[in-house]
Order: sequence, then C-alpha cells, then structure tokens
Amino acid sequence: MSQDQEHSQATAPDGKSVRGRLFLMMVLQFFIWGAWLPLIFAYLPGIGFTPWQTSLILNAFPVAAIVGMFFSNQFADRNFAAEKFLAFSHLVGGLAILGCGFTRSFWPFFLLMLVHCLLYVPTISITNSIAFANMKDATKEFGLVRMGGTIGWILAAWPFTFIFVDWAKVKEAAPSGFVDWLGTVLASPLTDKALLDATKWTFIVAGIASLILALYSLTLPHTPPKRAVSGNDGLAWMDAVRLLKHPFVLVLWLVTFIDAFVHNCYFNWTGGFLGASRQAGGVGIPGNWVMPVMSVGQIAEILTMFVLGVTLKNLGWRWTMIVGILGHALRFLVYALLPENQNLIILVQILHGICYAFFFATVYIFVDAYFPKNVRSSAQGLFNVMILGIGALVANSICPWLAENVFVQGAGAEKTINYRSMFLFPSAVATLAAIALALFFHPPKNLDTQTDPGSAPAH
Repeated sequence: MSQDQEHSQATAPDGKSVRGRLFLMMVLQFFIWGAWLPLIFAYLPGIGFTPWQTSLILNAFPVAAIVGMFFSNQFADRNFAAEKFLAFSHLVGGLAILGCGFTRSFWPFFLLMLVHCLLYVPTISITNSIAFANMKDATKEFGLVRMGGTIGWILAAWPFTFIFVDWAKVKEAAPSGFVDWLGTVLASPLTDKALLDATKWTFIVAGIASLILALYSLTLPHTPPKRAVSGNDGLAWMDAVRLLKHPFVLVLWLVTFIDAFVHNCYFNWTGGFLGASRQAGGVGIPGNWVMPVMSVGQIAEILTMFVLGVTLKNLGWRWTMIVGILGHALRFLVYALLPENQNLIILVQILHGICYAFFFATVYIFVDAYFPKNVRSSAQGLFNVMILGIGALVANSICPWLAENVFVQGAGAEKTINYRSMFLFPSAVATLAAIALALFFHPPKNLDTQTDPGSAPAH
C-alpha cells in the first residue's frame, strides 16, 4: 500500500469533519483575495499614485501568477508539507498585506504587495492539493469544498458595509431600537476623503484573515510533499505547448487571453464607476455598498455552476463559451448606455457569474477533457498563465493609463472620466472575441462534456 493510500484511508473515517475543515480553509483562502482586490483599483490613484505606479502594484499579482505557474507552485508542492507551507505563506504574506494598510509611499506599498502576492499565489494550488489529498472521492466532494472559495469571496464584501460608515452621523441621529439603528447605519456611508482613508481597512481585514488562516493551517490534516515523478516533469510543459499546433487549441488559448483582459477591465473600472456620483457619470452607489453590489456576481457564479453541465450538454463547448464572452459585452454595454438606471446596473452584476462559469470554468473542463492525462496539469497551467497572468498583466498595465489619459472629458478641475466610451471599448473587444470563437473554434465532437471544472479559482 502506498503512502498516499494510507494517508487517504487515515482520513476516511472522519470524512464529513475533514470536508468541513477543508471548506473553511477555502472560505478563508479566497476571503483574503476578495477583501482587498475590488477597491484597490480606485484606491491607488486616489492616494496619489501615478498610472505607472498603479500598474506596477496591480501587476504584482499576475507576475506572481506567472512565476507560480512555472516555478513556485511546483517548488512548494515538492519540498514542503502543504499545511506548513500554507501556514508560513499566510503568516508572512498576511503581515505584508497588513502593512499595505499603513503606508501611502509607493516603494513600501509596492514591495509589500509583491511579497504578499508571491506568497499568496502558490497557496491557491496548495489548498487544492490539501483538499485532493484528504478526500475519499474528489470527483464528488471537491466541487462542494471548492464552493467555499466563492462563498469566502462573497463574505469578504460584507464587513465593509459596516466599516465604511460615518459613525459620527449615526451617533448624531440617535436612533432608537435595533431596527432603527441598523437602518441609520446602512444609510450613513462615508464619502469623499473619509471613504478613501477608510479603504485602508480592506488590506487590514485581508491581513487579519491571512493570519487567522496561518494559524488554522496548522490544524489541517498533514499533507506530505509530493514525490517527483521520474522522467517527464520538465517535458510536460513542452508537450502541452505542442498541442497549440492544433488550430482549435491555439484559437481557444488566444481567445482566453482576450477574455481574461476583458474580465480584468471589469475589476479595474467597475468599483470606481459604481461609487462615482451621478454628476460625474457614475452610478452613485454609497461607498459602503460597492463591494456587496460587486459580490452579486459571485452569488450568481454559484447558481450558474449548477446549470453549467446541462448547458454544456445542450449548447456544446463553443456556444457555451460564446455566451460567457457575450455576457461581458452586454454588461459593459449596459454600463455605457444606462448608468443612470441604478437598479439595472446592480442586476446586471449577475452576468459576472455567468461570464466566469460559462467561459473560464468551461475552459478548465475542456482542457481536462481534451488534453492527455500525462500533460493535463501542465495544460491547465498553460491556460492559467493567460487567465491569472498575461490577461491580467496587460489589463492592469493599460487600464489605469486609459482611465487617466484616453477616456476623459473636460480639463483641469473639470476633468472627469467618460464612462460611456470607457465601457464601449471592452464591450467591443468581447464581441470580437466571441465572433473569433464562433468562426475559428471547432473542437472534436466526441469530447466528454460532463467533466468536473476542477481547480478553477474564484474571481
């Protein structure tokens, strides 16, 4: 009996307890990311960072993702007990992201963010490794465990409904009774400079969650380092890359880059757009409600994943992915043309979950179905380089500059963002990507569409 089999059997009698612990691990893992990411895009220019400084900070994560795909994920998997590496990474990474809440100087902020991201990115695959190593039937159990990550991202939005509150105003209103008090709190958001100053709490909350996960990691089941498989580890990447010679694989890989770029335009621009006043062309969502509104997309993602299998069976690979891409186009079109319709803008956040599940999750399923088993992990990494790395890298590099220099109207003190032209741009890009997929992506018709989406990261 192998060591892995012995380990699996050791955890089997306590299956439900282990699943619950793994679920909580996933909740905390993605709570951290979901706490700081949505508002950082407007926060950095708000505290005086230039577009190039903003881009450097934002690109710490995709750079770490690219490094992780080719080196750090495998290095961590092979050399350390997974739960101990998780504890170390979240201890040091948690202190780093915590530090971002206490500095407004560029170089300290950038270096702290870089340290955090370099340590955080490998933990995405490490948590998957811990989960797979400690489940009796990963095919049946992993989907439920992994859903904890999406729930963690959603939960990260809600503390700020109370953190971004003007408590002096609440005190002055002197509400009577809990219901009256709660209504006053939720209707008393911070604004302007006070809101900007309070945004530092996104990093502090993320840091606290990371430190909690560092401690919690030490209670997780022991997951020893994976033994290196002799022979082909170094060649698996090459074998995966060689499959790009097939036109339909290459087309999907390139369209994945475009969709990842458009996906990250959403994160770059949506928070600022939702919070901007109607006079400035925005939606006018109160500052303490921006993150909960954005979390509607993750709620929709959970619901969409339940119908993804049926959708794939009825529409097939190509049209399921096209629906996912066109979701971006429609959402940005609504942003551009109907910003004054606040209820519709909130409702259209549902499309974020559809975009994610119908394209990104479907890509992971497709890779699992098409690529040979011996290169499947490397092939997932190949597409992850586009999804978490290069697509985000390009978006984070040009979106701050576009917002500052291209999609603007007026001058001097009267200068504002032209949200209409800003959002028509990614809408057009997404439409072109959908057309390219419709015309040039022709996968084999005999691929199984019932595969589990596996380790698709929440986003």
